[in-house]
Amino acid sequence: MIPNSTGLIRVGLVGYGFAGKTFHAPLVQAVDGLSLIAVASSDAVKVHASLPAVTVRDNLESMIADDDIDLVIVATPNETHAPLSRMALEAGKHVVVDKPFALDLNEARDLLHLADQVNRNLWVFHNRRWDSDYLTVKAALEEGIVGRVVHFESKIDRFRPAVRDRWRERAQRGGGIWFDLGPHLIDQVLQIFGLPDSVNASLASQRDGALIDDWAHVILTYGERRVVLQGAMLVAGGSARFVVHGSGGSLVKLKADQQEPQLLTGMRPGEHGWGSDPDALAVYGPDGERSIPATPGDQRRFYELVAEALRGNRAGPVRPIEALAVMAVIEAGMISASNGVTVPLSLTDDECAAWG
Repeated sequence: MIPNSTGLIRVGLVGYGFAGKTFHAPLVQAVDGLSLIAVASSDAVKVHASLPAVTVRDNLESMIADDDIDLVIVATPNETHAPLSRMALEAGKHVVVDKPFALDLNEARDLLHLADQVNRNLWVFHNRRWDSDYLTVKAALEEGIVGRVVHFESKIDRFRPAVRDRWRERAQRGGGIWFDLGPHLIDQVLQIFGLPDSVNASLASQRDGALIDDWAHVILTYGERRVVLQGAMLVAGGSARFVVHGSGGSLVKLKADQQEPQLLTGMRPGEHGWGSDPDALAVYGPDGERSIPATPGDQRRFYELVAEALRGNRAGPVRPIEALAVMAVIEAGMISASNGVTVPLSLTDDECAAWG
């Protein structure tokens, strides 16, 4: 719980690149009880252009150590997630860290163990649990609309033919599409189907000048059910966000959640139209075709759950075992793609049991 006289949970944000500026800052500011008071960044002008009242620190260590900060958000390049999260935990802070929160399974285990040791929360920012496309498909499956699911496809495809000089596209640990988009795809599937039996992955660098994987095709096995996860940078159109086939019919969700585009155009979370999705879910069955309106998305819910948990009112948004399981699938995918083999998850019996 947060024991300060203001009753507010005081937040320090480390990093003000794409993730920090586009997602974390606006979502935090839209949640009652959270107060973004500081940003660690080397570009104060950029921060103050959109956050004029927030203190900017050019020394992230001093901000993390500040007694006025209750919650530290780590929104930096992937290879820094684990060391910065460790620094914040050792300073006695609760932590939200962008995905993936580590570069391998052992590093992830160490971080979660540290959080437990210091009695602080470490939550991974799996914000896509509150996307309209996912919520719509999940609800339809829970209603049994397609019966027993035998084939499930989840794709995040984009058309970005030019390779950019940014850390996500450099040949370094934590770069590439599998580490960037894979955690979103994996976390959503695990929330629906649980832990898979095995992982078979193929990664490729398809664009001219690509330095690391920009195409991923990964199959998760659940008995006879197959789950296909796809991410690519050379898809200009014609690709559905979700396709599901079952013993009683099929589902197709063509378009993706609109919260990221809304944030990029300057819409603030909670404004009229926030999270709305005009793309209905298509349902195909023995009686023909029908549609189901999309469930609105709202990624504010992640930080609402963080605030409620820090007040002691409920559990947080992402359980430690859920974050660890995502890392297990990422690592299995890397091993599978490197060796051309199907790989089981490297989770212990106790970790599997913790999934429940």
